[in-house]
Amino acid sequence: MARGPHLSELAAEWQALGAKPQHVRRIFLAWAGLAPWEARKGESFPKAVAEALPGIRERLDRLSHALPVRSAEAETVKLILGLEDGECVESVLLPRQGLCVSTQVGCAVGCVFCMTGKGGLVRQLSSAEIVAQYCEARRVRSDVRKIVLMGMGEPSHNLDAVCEAVEFFGNVCGLAHKDIVVSTVGDHRLFDRLPALSVRPALALSLHTTDNALRRKLLTNSKDIPVETLLERTLDYADETGYPAQIEWTLMAGINDAPEQVERLADLIEGRYAMVNFIAVNPVEGSGFRRPESAHMQDLITILRRRGTVATLRDSAAQDIEAADSSAHESSASGRSRPDGPLLRFQRPPVGGLFFSGN
Repeated sequence: MARGPHLSELAAEWQALGAKPQHVRRIFLAWAGLAPWEARKGESFPKAVAEALPGIRERLDRLSHALPVRSAEAETVKLILGLEDGECVESVLLPRQGLCVSTQVGCAVGCVFCMTGKGGLVRQLSSAEIVAQYCEARRVRSDVRKIVLMGMGEPSHNLDAVCEAVEFFGNVCGLAHKDIVVSTVGDHRLFDRLPALSVRPALALSLHTTDNALRRKLLTNSKDIPVETLLERTLDYADETGYPAQIEWTLMAGINDAPEQVERLADLIEGRYAMVNFIAVNPVEGSGFRRPESAHMQDLITILRRRGTVATLRDSAAQDIEAADSSAHESSASGRSRPDGPLLRFQRPPVGGLFFSGN
């Protein structure tokens, strides 16, 4: 399947019409609902750009269309996004002005506890398709202030698009760098690339265990990098940026919830700038995975806190609406588009709504 356009490709098209950087920026800001489409006094577009503007706006609007699925949790809304080619991805509006976005249709890592990983990778998202999730989210809730690239896909496997989107979120949308979080299973290419960006995001490492052999079984297609190396590179990046390393650990009863594993994690990160987020597994029918007992999970948190590490227990967002969009998972995972499905019939709400650095 062909991806959508990258942000840089769209900018190049508009520049060929005579758009200056400030004009490109205004178009992108309008798309995100951060500025009006109408030119303000003294800010007119070049004639060719002005004439093309209705078509530009229509093309940006065609990139995605969102079906909101509300959760029983008042501040959580799952967005199923239909893409121009009929594929779909998910993003989730989170409490405290957060948004979780996807970076790929499907995923090649093959985490055994993740539904997305079951169908493998369908295709990459372009940087514009990643940003489109933010634009759609702002139409539902305009106060998005934090973005986590922690949805469908592995960011290090789509690195160019992810980096372009990260710089857009910081340089164009004005989000604080620490409020842009890239989550990864670990890849040297990503560890090398992030420090060189003009926007250096916070980093979350999907670790899930300190047992190297077990990690290879749980994350079947991830890079075979030792846990010790993954943590060292993540913690070094945290020291460089001044943002805490976020260690993600999905807890599965009888598999990776032994106190000894958590004690080893405490050993490996003791004295470093890090926090640990435990997430109880979201059981998928037929998977055999179970959540540990609540008291046991609290005991694991206590192990880390006694060693001086901040540790929390999070629920996977919008778990109560997983069943409602299982067909979207299946469609995306299998690579089948759904031209007659509800995604393509969903009517977006009207939006008032311009992009790039003004340099």
